[in-house]
Amino acid sequence: MKDASPQTIFLADYTPPAYLVEDVHLTFRLAPSATRVISRIRFVPNPDAKSRDFFLHGQELTLIRATIDGAEVTPEITEAGLTCAVPDAPFTWEAEVEIDPAGNTALEGLYMSNGMYCTQCEAEGFRKITYYPDRPDVMAPFTVRIEGDAPVMLSNGNPTGEGRGWAEWTDPWPKPAYLFALVAGDLVAREDSFVTMSGKEVALRLWTRRGDEGKTAFGMEALKKSMRWDEEVYGREYDLDIFQIVAVSDFNMGAMENKGLNIFNTSAVLASPETSTDANFERIEAIIAHEYFHNWTGNRITCRDWFQLSLKEGLTVFRDQQFTADMRSAAVSRIEDVMALRGRQFREDNGPLAHQVQPDSFVEINNFYTATVYEKGAEVIRMLKALVGDDDWRRALDLYFDRHDGQACTIDDWLKVFEDTTGRDLSQFRLWYKQAGTPRLTVTDDFAEGTYTLTIKQQTPDTPGQTDKKPMLIPVAVGLLNPNGDEVVPTRVLEVTEAEQSFAFEGLAAKPIPSLLRGFSAPVILTRDTSAEERAFLLAHDTDPFNRWEAGRALAKDVLTAKVTGRDGPERPYLDALAALLRDEGADPAFKALALRQPGEDDIAQTLFDAGHSPDPDRIHDAAETLKQQAAEHLQDIIPRLAAEMTIDAPYAPDAEQSGKRALRLGLLDLTTRLDGGAEAEAVHAVADNMTLSLGSLGCLIEAGRAEAALAAFHARWQDDALVLDKWFTTQIVHAAPGDAVSIAERLSRHPDFNMKNPNRFRAVFGALAMNPAGFHAADGSGYRLMAEWIARLDPVNPQIAARMTTAFETWRRYDGDRKQMIRGALEGIARTPGLSSDSGEMVARILGAAD
Repeated sequence: MKDASPQTIFLADYTPPAYLVEDVHLTFRLAPSATRVISRIRFVPNPDAKSRDFFLHGQELTLIRATIDGAEVTPEITEAGLTCAVPDAPFTWEAEVEIDPAGNTALEGLYMSNGMYCTQCEAEGFRKITYYPDRPDVMAPFTVRIEGDAPVMLSNGNPTGEGRGWAEWTDPWPKPAYLFALVAGDLVAREDSFVTMSGKEVALRLWTRRGDEGKTAFGMEALKKSMRWDEEVYGREYDLDIFQIVAVSDFNMGAMENKGLNIFNTSAVLASPETSTDANFERIEAIIAHEYFHNWTGNRITCRDWFQLSLKEGLTVFRDQQFTADMRSAAVSRIEDVMALRGRQFREDNGPLAHQVQPDSFVEINNFYTATVYEKGAEVIRMLKALVGDDDWRRALDLYFDRHDGQACTIDDWLKVFEDTTGRDLSQFRLWYKQAGTPRLTVTDDFAEGTYTLTIKQQTPDTPGQTDKKPMLIPVAVGLLNPNGDEVVPTRVLEVTEAEQSFAFEGLAAKPIPSLLRGFSAPVILTRDTSAEERAFLLAHDTDPFNRWEAGRALAKDVLTAKVTGRDGPERPYLDALAALLRDEGADPAFKALALRQPGEDDIAQTLFDAGHSPDPDRIHDAAETLKQQAAEHLQDIIPRLAAEMTIDAPYAPDAEQSGKRALRLGLLDLTTRLDGGAEAEAVHAVADNMTLSLGSLGCLIEAGRAEAALAAFHARWQDDALVLDKWFTTQIVHAAPGDAVSIAERLSRHPDFNMKNPNRFRAVFGALAMNPAGFHAADGSGYRLMAEWIARLDPVNPQIAARMTTAFETWRRYDGDRKQMIRGALEGIARTPGLSSDSGEMVARILGAAD
């Protein structure tokens, strides 16, 4: 258990390490409850250090012995690590420690997952393996010997020896300890190979437990596509003889980019048409690409300290988004990226957990693996590319790789590369890393004597610990359309740098209709007084796919907010525009499917809050259901024909074309269910031969109240497949009527197949409850009490997951006084939990800090 009141770490306090490491030799003698780890580390004084204090991180370790240059020493040991007198010269440190992998339920360091040894060391897990300077700016080559009775024993790098009961691996590339990996168990591999652009053959292995090897073909192909794409787009070639992925059942994250040995949550790599949805396939492809791309943006060039986390994560998220856009529909991929950003990061920016892309301080670094660091960090990279252009982007990246290969770097190092490449001063652009919050843009326009003028005002609201924000450099991509729908001014990027700024377009024959923030060129909230007719016009005519979708979404938000507040809304323009889009034979089915999806209930709650209303979750849910019913009735003549056109005769493939058709078919099925009470959904479910249609139709049946038999049959068929069973848990809660969601979640938490120690299963129940807003925010507070109770239970077992689940409460200041009081009580109850971890303690304190 961690200290509940740990020290705050500040970026301003960074100092270089006192000693650097030349090489590391580790020997693991595996035993479930008593693994011995023998380390031999060559230290050298750091000439740039400000002190010669020798400190090694270490937690939950039993020290057996320690020597310096062969002489035994007795270090001073604390809960955080050890100190020792050392020579002011190069020396060799040796230590032997004992650890308990089987008892490590936090899943940090070396732990066991269903009999398999595995590791997770990012961010600070290596200190639970042995005493070491566990910080990212200490990099060294590792040689690892593993001894035990496991049939397969793996670590980073290339295999350099093996025999009965042992294996040795050597990683020649210097790396920080957070990239260390070890896996040992009874595993089977899908094997393949890849020939790099220089002609080198790389062995590829994707390891799973026996029985799962049939779900690895897609992952292997995704890996090879990623390797080829990184060569073609960025010129980056793989640098070891072998690349390996291991699927692990118990894993806190999605995956981890350990050098040459990526460890993946099973949900992020195993796939088959029968057990995985189209969304699962797309996610798996993106995550495999993300972790592989880290080989250069994260491993070969890593972070100097954890305040630079977005240096590797924001850049690599942007790269995996580029990859997905190239592999699938660029327009649909961009819309999905923005939906995720708004759903997670905007929510974060608008609440008590708002923080900078580069935070100034933290208590637990695990709490800063956030949408702000990842998704907003990626948007910052996207803006930078838009500002410098494609050619200078590639030149700057080439310089970045050449200049910093093998180094632990900072965000300033990254931006300096672009300044040196382009000659631009990026000091104002740095504010995207230093200022928290989502900027608000207010746009007005004027047309006179052939000149159209746009005036843009920007303002970034106060966030915890930050007020009086400075104006940002915001790229706003703009196009202008004539009243007949023709594009009169193609996309132009306006650089907004002042609190208020005007831009003129001359020589126009008529007042144009502006298409603003094309492609979502900056992560901002844009406000402009716009009529329903103009939004319908853009939905029909805009040449920018994102803004075409955005116009429909804005219309839907107008309708929903009007329903909630008792005003008349533009239902007819919205429904007519939606019908016109569905009739458009040239529109991508995936795009149509996205257009059918209404803004989420949480999105509407934030919109109402921003407008000065205290959102009522029940009224929002009722408004959403009413609009869906209206859409079903308005489109009922279109639905049967269009649904029939989405029939796929070819064998299942998780590609963009088939996935788009299935997405539209399920969107139409959702509407049909509101007309026929679920009869069509029942028919689809009965013959579904893939998980996309099976799970989608099951959700429709749940909402129609006729899923009891289908749920029982689903469980009977899939009870031995953990990943599919996670879906079974989740779908019952997500699709539940608000009044039933909490009781269903509580009942499922008592199900024999529920296991709170497995992160996937815990998220399948309680993550799902948070995804049912009207259910979680039940007026009697039952959702709050149930969530708080289980967070408190989970915290001593897995503090990371418990802390992340507290974000279900982060929007609490939006709501009415009674709900606020009940949420405060739930949070204070968590805070009073005896022995509460620092992970959860920090999160609860930050959320409570938003009290009105």
